[in-house]
Amino acid sequence: MNILVISLAGIGDTLFATPLIHELRANYPQARLDALVLWPGARDLLEGNPHINRVYQKNLLKAGKAESLGFLWQLRGENYDLSINTHPQSRVHYRAVARIINARVRASHEYDNATTFDRLLVNRTLKQDYGKHAIENNLALLELVGASRKLPRHEYEVYLSPVELQWARDFAARHGLGGRKLLGIHVGSGGTKNLPLRRWPLDRYLELLKALRQAHPELAVVLFGGPEEEKDNLAIHAQTSREQVLLAETANLRQAAALLKHCDLFLSVDTALMHLATAMRVPKLLVIETPTWNKPIEPYNHPFELIPNPAVGGRNLDYYRYDGRGIQGTPAELRRCMDSVTVEAALRTLSRAI
Repeated sequence: MNILVISLAGIGDTLFATPLIHELRANYPQARLDALVLWPGARDLLEGNPHINRVYQKNLLKAGKAESLGFLWQLRGENYDLSINTHPQSRVHYRAVARIINARVRASHEYDNATTFDRLLVNRTLKQDYGKHAIENNLALLELVGASRKLPRHEYEVYLSPVELQWARDFAARHGLGGRKLLGIHVGSGGTKNLPLRRWPLDRYLELLKALRQAHPELAVVLFGGPEEEKDNLAIHAQTSREQVLLAETANLRQAAALLKHCDLFLSVDTALMHLATAMRVPKLLVIETPTWNKPIEPYNHPFELIPNPAVGGRNLDYYRYDGRGIQGTPAELRRCMDSVTVEAALRTLSRAI
């Protein structure tokens, strides 16, 4: 049996797929089990996963139509028996990808923007549920394709190498972090659609760090992020104490994961790094509420504390649904929304956690 797991949305969404991948391997131990992802970071997080035979990575957003179709036609030639579009992949384009690859059984969730056209693209569907985590939405597909839950417990799965773990130990030793409480921060928020508008303002992070230096001088802070956050991280680093605030200097998400294992706390909005911190079992997660916050993307099977957003006020689904669109509201409205989370609220939550 040949199986393809399609996870073309965010990097964090690929982490949501790892329990399903493990269950598929438990159900079909002799199957060829491959994965298709969009982002290099998603490919990196699946590296070394013992349940996968091969990971295909292609940025279909950047590749031209001819190149993308040629790539997908090659996958069509692999003659997959089953493809599964994991949750949440609401844009119809993701199901079109499944149709081009043309597995005999093509499973997907049914989203708010579903039309009769979707029935031409996939042939096994299950209505997605906003009341369940994305991982649970994924696992619900097992019965749809004739499989069942066999594992006693589910969690994000990232398999780090001894070299990566040693890199993180060396970083901690080089910066004298032994014995210090360590707070990881990620100021980013994703780069697709209008998701950058859910970032907490940079000046709020600066004000928070200055307050933390006064209230908790023993605390060390590490700024995580990739190229999208480099400018902001450098700006923060230049305006804060070098003894307290460090740049993570990670080359990829796997090194970031290894370094997160050394953190006692982690602060961010709902991003892939939040889920990676969950996977690395960072003891205390603190999440700034955004308009995209909802049950499917909470940290899974791990305690966290939400810093409430007064402007959202429980109307999360009015702002953002899985319907292929971005966050609802003008840029000015969404910036005001994130402005409503005060430094004082974040500091109170952090101080309790510390």
